[in-house]
Amino acid sequence: MNAECRIVIAEEHPVVRSGLRQAIEADPGMRVVGESENGESALRQIMELRPNIAVLDLDMPHLNGFEVTRELVTRGIDVTVVILTIHSEEDLFQTAMDLGVKGYLVKDQALPEIVRGLRAVAAGKHYVSSSLTEYLITRRREAEAFESSVSGFAQLTETERHVLKLVSQDRSSKDIASELGIHHRTVENHRNSICRKLNLTGPNALLRFALAHRSQLLSGPK
Repeated sequence: MNAECRIVIAEEHPVVRSGLRQAIEADPGMRVVGESENGESALRQIMELRPNIAVLDLDMPHLNGFEVTRELVTRGIDVTVVILTIHSEEDLFQTAMDLGVKGYLVKDQALPEIVRGLRAVAAGKHYVSSSLTEYLITRRREAEAFESSVSGFAQLTETERHVLKLVSQDRSSKDIASELGIHHRTVENHRNSICRKLNLTGPNALLRFALAHRSQLLSGPK
């Protein structure tokens, strides 16, 4: 990190919050610019202070970490989100990934490891607690098996695969066009090409396919 990384911490428990702040600010490249004990306050601070990273406790009152993240996405706030949680359940982790979270840190990690995770995220990388490593490996293998088993999948271009992933998130052609910086008619052309290559026919065939295989599609290469 060349520039100082500005961080907002949203954590319900003051002792945990204080310890996290001390550990973060021991790193000369990071500075905590705001603290919150609930989601509503966190959302306000993030919008006002515009930090580089928002560390959000998953179980906060008055908007949990996921709800705050959804609000940030809806409002178009450019901030990197890291979820801090006591939970290591795979479904919660999957939800975090679907929301575009860059870091998923389990609280039972030592503080230095959490700070290493924040450093990684600040450098533009994803970081996930080691307790979820086996799940990630399994998830990736399932995605690879899916891709090799679907006739025509190997023919998809990189852009078509990206479009297919966004369709699996139930995104409209207009939304996809906005994210990719292309015309919505170009998105429709990509959708038609995907259907042709995967031999998908009938009303909403592409959407049905994408939703049915959402987990595998989102687990594939970025």
